[in-house]
Amino acid sequence: MSSIYRDPAWRSRVTWTLLALALLWPLLVATEFKPWQLADATSMQAALRFLSDFLPPALQPAFLLETFKAAWITLAIATAGLTLALLIAVPLTLLSASRLSISRIGRTRMRPLPAAARHGVRALLVVLRSVPELVFALLFVRVVGLGPTAGVLAIALSYGGMLAKVYAEIIESTEGGAVEALLRNGAGRLQAFFYGALPGCSTELVSYTVYRWECAIRGSVIMGMVGAGGLGQQIDTSMKMLAGAEVATTLLIFIGLVALADALSAWLRRRMG
Repeated sequence: MSSIYRDPAWRSRVTWTLLALALLWPLLVATEFKPWQLADATSMQAALRFLSDFLPPALQPAFLLETFKAAWITLAIATAGLTLALLIAVPLTLLSASRLSISRIGRTRMRPLPAAARHGVRALLVVLRSVPELVFALLFVRVVGLGPTAGVLAIALSYGGMLAKVYAEIIESTEGGAVEALLRNGAGRLQAFFYGALPGCSTELVSYTVYRWECAIRGSVIMGMVGAGGLGQQIDTSMKMLAGAEVATTLLIFIGLVALADALSAWLRRRMG
């Protein structure tokens, strides 16, 4: 009777679990991960003392006005940066997606020259994705000075690589009959993208783009701490002044921005569904 309820895959489950733990253990050791330190009395007192400074949040009209202005700058940095990232990503997507390649029509492999160009574009995407937006922001702060421009340029370059890479993968994973038919009948890459690939994967592309916009909002706050303006600069200033109540108010407004982005994403999915 017991054999009826026995999991036939229990040996493989236990084996893979033990293997995962064996691989994870040296990573935990390397990162000095010691969660029990959170329960230490000294650590708990320091955390409670830090959090107690957050209450009550700062609600002075002058401070709220400045914080809402900073939130608007943060939203502007994220939106302008993502718009520039799209202008970078779409051409790179057209060049890196093999399904949109005219030289591959009727062939199992691309011709050498287009294949080399495609690999070069993909290498560029690796470079753009590998450099964090914070590093780009530090670079542009020194080039263009303090202010939102550095954040916009940082998001444009970093997210341009991310968007192009994911867009190309989404296009490659969708059914390609319409794209190939357009290319065979003389259409260019741009026409094949808009009339062949886009109708079949527009929901995924829009959903990922809005998700990246949400990430750009979070990233612009981090970049603000290095001089790119917005809510990040507001948080940095308040923390240096040990004004926990102001930090709490700024974080609450930031959470509201992320919730707004999430609501917009859900609305777009419903409209496109």
